Amino acid sequence: MHEAFETDLRGLAGRGRLRGLRDRAGLDFTSNDYLGLAESDELRGAAADAVARGVPVGSGGSRLLRGNHPEHEALEAEAAAYFGAETALYFGGGYVANLAIFSTLPQRGDLVVHDALIHASAHEGLRRCRAECVAAAHNDVDAFDAAISRWRAAGGKGRPWIAVESIYSMDGDSPDLAALFAVAERHEAMMVIDEAHATGVLGPQGRGLAASFEGRDNVVTLHTCGKALGTVGGFILAPRTIRDFLVNRARPFIFATAPSPLIAAITRASLELSRSNPERRDRLARLVQFAGGELRRRCAIEPSGSHILPVIIGADQAAVAVAASLQRKGFDVRAIRPPTVPEGTARLRIALTTNVDETNVADLFEALAEDIRKAA
Repeated sequence: MHEAFETDLRGLAGRGRLRGLRDRAGLDFTSNDYLGLAESDELRGAAADAVARGVPVGSGGSRLLRGNHPEHEALEAEAAAYFGAETALYFGGGYVANLAIFSTLPQRGDLVVHDALIHASAHEGLRRCRAECVAAAHNDVDAFDAAISRWRAAGGKGRPWIAVESIYSMDGDSPDLAALFAVAERHEAMMVIDEAHATGVLGPQGRGLAASFEGRDNVVTLHTCGKALGTVGGFILAPRTIRDFLVNRARPFIFATAPSPLIAAITRASLELSRSNPERRDRLARLVQFAGGELRRRCAIEPSGSHILPVIIGADQAAVAVAASLQRKGFDVRAIRPPTVPEGTARLRIALTTNVDETNVADLFEALAEDIRKAA
């Protein structure tokens, strides 16, 4: 009955691409818990306080039915104030929020120019998008400008949209946001910036790399809660008209059970920690600087400059083998393979979090250097 599925799985295994679930083990060099909040006493305390004052675990329905709760609305108001936007809309996850943005906001006759390496959730939304969609070369500002110019020259009459991430999850690099905003101004374009891996980590008070542009009429941002903020969910930050349009037209919002009010309450505490306690962010910044030097010195690999450090191995099975070797030595490092990354660029994605320290980082890169020498 399942022969086709089994054949596909055997093919993935033969190419070194079979995925599977495994338990946590070893030092954390793979999670997105950048500030170490997910298992923190602060958020445990916030959870206990919320339960004590009667905040429910489940919502019981969609936001448009009985699922809307005061904790959702309080969180959205605090998030809008924190990030500097007119409004916020809370979703159960960043993936579904991205799906809502791209499947709902660009209209027929519009053009979406997106970075070629934008997140899979954005691509999923773009597949449902009514606008024309064009990929631009990664971090190439001129490519965005040229794509819009060509579209206008060919008779494009709608609104252009520019879609990028502020930090790319598999490369750890960032676009020139100021230059992209200049392109958007020149073409009267909307900007969509996915801040998922910058939220809580970078920018003033952890507000992200696009913080200085937040609140403009042509800006929509996505901030996720399941990474540095340590909980789960995602915010779309946007002008009120766009928020109202999403509430009325975004199927991933309308037909989804509302997020847990309890998680919303805990996320309020996480936002306050990010706003008022820079110590974790400062510690992570020092760790990033130290790790970059160690990666360069021990492995002769140039670091990304961020808390996401890709180590390109190339072949799928070779990346799996190096990751397995590091795991046996006590480091939780995972191999990332196509189609998540382009063909021929299978890699280790090393994520820096405050769950480790400088000694752990130095030991990891010494072990990695040994594995690289053996593979040479």
